[in-house]
Amino acid sequence: MSMLDEITSKSEEISDRLITFRREIHKNPELSGEEKNSSSFVAGVLEANDIEVRRNVGGYGLVAILNGGLDGPLVGLRADMDALPIEEQTGAEYASLTPGVMHACGHDVHTAILIGAAIVLGGMRERLKGRVMFLFQPAEESINGARAMIADGVYDGELPGAVVALHCLPEMEVGRIGHKPGIMTAAADSIDIVIKGKSGHASRPHQTVDAVLVSSMVISAIHHIVSRRTNPLHPAVISIGSISGGSAKNIIADRVEMEGTVRTLDKDLREKMPEIIEGVIKGVTASMGAEYEFSYTFECPAVINDPVVDELVSSCASDIVGSENSIELGEPMMGSEDFALFTEKAPGVLFRLGTGNREKGIVASLHNPHFDIDEEAIIIGTKMMSWIAARYLNKK
Repeated sequence: MSMLDEITSKSEEISDRLITFRREIHKNPELSGEEKNSSSFVAGVLEANDIEVRRNVGGYGLVAILNGGLDGPLVGLRADMDALPIEEQTGAEYASLTPGVMHACGHDVHTAILIGAAIVLGGMRERLKGRVMFLFQPAEESINGARAMIADGVYDGELPGAVVALHCLPEMEVGRIGHKPGIMTAAADSIDIVIKGKSGHASRPHQTVDAVLVSSMVISAIHHIVSRRTNPLHPAVISIGSISGGSAKNIIADRVEMEGTVRTLDKDLREKMPEIIEGVIKGVTASMGAEYEFSYTFECPAVINDPVVDELVSSCASDIVGSENSIELGEPMMGSEDFALFTEKAPGVLFRLGTGNREKGIVASLHNPHFDIDEEAIIIGTKMMSWIAARYLNKK
């Protein structure tokens, strides 16, 4: 039996188990940095399948090593495990049992798939020429997990020759795989702004410096940066996601705090953004007699897919779902992924797994309380991750 046939057969053989694993994880979601039970669950399954596991890497992260029967290179496969602070509204029998927490980004799916790949490859380890590193990452949503795992020595000793991850894409029908060389996701950074005014009675605004008014003008000006201050050929998104200030309806606020994100694809633009944004804030506040505090934190670089590894992923997708369903994506996505920090160390690829099914009404987007998947995607993802690793190691 060929390796591909064996992977296909083994993946289908354990399909019901993998769906059960996914549903168990889905019912018991844990937020970033709190993945204790998820981590323990995964480790237990892997150890039961005779796969060596190192626990508590960068928090609740896991590193599992599968040693092949023959000498060869090291390849890495990664999945993220954390959930989101969203109240689930799917009504599914396996819906979240934790109020206000939901796997609305498919990390339960990613985790089940990587468990599946570990089981499949573990069952054929004697045929593998090298080793597979399985990275189960915490805290992707907070953009802390990959950095913490790297700081905790996940790559100590030997860098993998390639590292691969997947991500659910509900806009793509199940049975399709999306990939692309080059930039796959945007860099994502954070901004914190404090507007300082002068408080007073709401009936005498002329004696005050209204921090709420100044903040509204700052927000408006910031949102004009992309349309008037940056090259339209270099996409960027600036979003203020949180704002708070004031103590009562009849008191002019003297302080407003704001938080937001900045997403860019172009490296040079990313480096210029702190100066551009602060210049706008400084101009607005000066004109209104207010003061400000501003901080810009570089959080997560762009995922840049290695062209050689992407070629392997594309070829494997053709083998698994057919060349007509191996789709080269035309444009990057403005979402971010801290998988980028793994690929800064080793060449890698993040590819997209189709999980939607319009006929079944499975169409909700990521980070939506109605998000769900066609579970056939779990089996396809398992075949993909297993075959990518096997082909990389055995150079087929």
